[in-house]
Amino acid sequence: MHRKAYLPTKICPVCHRSFTWRKKWALNWHSIKYCSKRCASERHVKVAQGR
Repeated sequence: MHRKAYLPTKICPVCHRSFTWRKKWALNWHSIKYCSKRCASERHVKVAQGR
């Protein structure tokens, strides 16, 4: 049985929500910044608005 409480988490700089480690991100977890493709595409809009 897996214990999901022990997975590493990060905070998305766009929506300020926490997101947890996924197996598909195992090789590049250190470079993941955004929780979703939507936040990654909105990064310029949010920064320009000063959020």
